[in-house]
Amino acid sequence: MKLNKLPTLHYAFADDAEKLNRALVDGFMRHIDDPSIKRTHFFGGRYENIYIDSNSIPEIDTVLNTAIKHAAEILSMPATGLKAGLWFNAMGKGEVTTAHRHDDDDELLSAVYYVQIPDQSGQITLFEKNFSISVKPEAGMFVFFPPDMLHDVSANLNDEMRLSLGINIGPA
Repeated sequence: MKLNKLPTLHYAFADDAEKLNRALVDGFMRHIDDPSIKRTHFFGGRYENIYIDSNSIPEIDTVLNTAIKHAAEILSMPATGLKAGLWFNAMGKGEVTTAHRHDDDDELLSAVYYVQIPDQSGQITLFEKNFSISVKPEAGMFVFFPPDMLHDVSANLNDEMRLSLGINIGPA
């Protein structure tokens, strides 16, 4: 009989997450209506990926640097050999993020960072063959997973916006 293993998930919490998340939410709200911002993955009436860079929101660099630091430990690689990119995912009431993977390019690891997570605003579910793992997010939490792992986010049942950052980490 073959033993099947699910890929290990890793998680961490940002230092001073409350202050960091306030700055990320404020920056997102300042720039969300900017027509020059790149938006992709239009499903269910909304763009799942909204790209705002650290020139507009400097605190994005804190998230990227922290993600790279943790990824280096998870991947047993020097942080100098890694780079990361991210996008915002804002979900209003009733919205979901459809099932997808992050293995389009040279990704070595994927992650999500949770910025604003009201009660009942959706859980990430990661799928591996006949198994699934659901994670109840918390503001300030990073969850790291293999980029080829199928995952989705359940419906936001709260009236408040749920805001997270999708992150891909690859070779520098």
